[in-house]
Amino acid sequence: MILEVEGLRKAYPGVVALDGVSLHVRRHEVVGLAGENGAGKSTLLKALTGLVRPDAGSIRVRGRELRLRGVAHAASEGIGMVFQEQSLVPNLTAAENILLGCEGQGVRHGVYRWRRLRELAQVQLDKIGSKVDPLARTDTLTFAERQMVEIAKVLAIEERTSAEPVVLLDEPTSVLEPEEVETLFAQIDRLRRHASVVFVSHRLDEVLRVCDRVYVLRGGQVAGEVDPRAVGAGTLHQMMIGDTSPGGHFHEHLQVTPDRSAVRLSVRGLSGDGFHDVTFDAAPGEVVSIAGVQGSGREQLCRALYCGGSTTGEIVLDGQPVRLGGPRDALRAGIGYVPAERKVEGVVAAMSVADNMALPHLSRLKRARQGELVEEWIERLRIRTPSGSSSVGALSGGNQQKVVLARWLLTGELKVLLLDHPTRGLDVGAKSEVYKLMRDLTATGVAVVLLADSLEECIAMSDRVLVMREGRVAAELEAPPGAKPEQVDVVREMV
Repeated sequence: MILEVEGLRKAYPGVVALDGVSLHVRRHEVVGLAGENGAGKSTLLKALTGLVRPDAGSIRVRGRELRLRGVAHAASEGIGMVFQEQSLVPNLTAAENILLGCEGQGVRHGVYRWRRLRELAQVQLDKIGSKVDPLARTDTLTFAERQMVEIAKVLAIEERTSAEPVVLLDEPTSVLEPEEVETLFAQIDRLRRHASVVFVSHRLDEVLRVCDRVYVLRGGQVAGEVDPRAVGAGTLHQMMIGDTSPGGHFHEHLQVTPDRSAVRLSVRGLSGDGFHDVTFDAAPGEVVSIAGVQGSGREQLCRALYCGGSTTGEIVLDGQPVRLGGPRDALRAGIGYVPAERKVEGVVAAMSVADNMALPHLSRLKRARQGELVEEWIERLRIRTPSGSSSVGALSGGNQQKVVLARWLLTGELKVLLLDHPTRGLDVGAKSEVYKLMRDLTATGVAVVLLADSLEECIAMSDRVLVMREGRVAAELEAPPGAKPEQVDVVREMV
């Protein structure tokens, strides 16, 4: 065995993250981890990289029991990890991040040899077919480009150790385009010839496709081990959530046809950085999905509808023109925004659940009323937290996303909700809860603008689909009542 975990336990105040987890990874094997947010997957991976010290249990690597003291120690033992929330230093170049701490010939007498540093980093980027400039500052890269740098960084472990490496991949595909995903899968196939891989993804079809065996975690314990050739995604999902209920995660039965005789949000000829002359309407209770490849301009458009900025054109809300000078103006108008980068822009990790939820309303809500509303929404959204005073940074990704969504529901004044990849990094159970919340919101007349995490989500959750290409609306797709546009039609307009 290359990796053996026995009886691993880790508890935090009010939460048992790992409760006697045991598993093993053989040489040249890809092992999958599946489970809901909060099941213990990320805690387990952090224990395997020395970021978390277990309370009990053992970790054996190549037959030796190790007490890992940190990422550097884990790397010296041939263990590398691609982190779900990204671990790059933003003000360094891509090359510096890829080779950080292991620059080798890229440094002489404590001074960077930039040409050699670039060459060494380019070797890793070439493995995954990335076009990222090694000398580009990391904070100038898109989220997807940064993820490619993360993957290149962990692949560099091949040159750093003489032992067969163990590569841990925590949600590596969550922001990648389809062709980038295929390149990554090709790298996993290459890695398995001389390394072992632990692969985590909420996309169960990916887990079934690339893994030799799959462990399912539930409530900090191993719920079972399955052969991906013998089971389907439905079986994995049932093991994850602990019941045998049928699918229907998009809650299609709750979708109602909006009344288009009224217009809640009207965008006319809006232009800004990355998008041009965008025009569309959204009725009360309507979900308008905006589809497009990376660089299509849809993310910039969504942000401009909340943050304003240097734009031209017109935004009209309930018949009244709205001038957005920043988030404060959007809040006053009844516009909410859930950003794609939850850890960076969605929550303040050091603050409590209650303060994060009430953040936009602190000047308007009395403390006592704030506490009542927070507890109400913790219960209604089933946010798994010891209390409202607990740190939001200690919650799983799915529960953090619920806190961000609850922020806009607290006062009942929401008219338009902008959702930028709201289910990114969430498991199927948490996604289903977000979809149910969207259905409940539209039933109250809230208009939703959705940038979906997948084409399936985009089509299933929307009443209309706008397709953006090169910063402009290339098409508007709408199916007859009770039907949905075909994926092939959306893809055709995207490219």
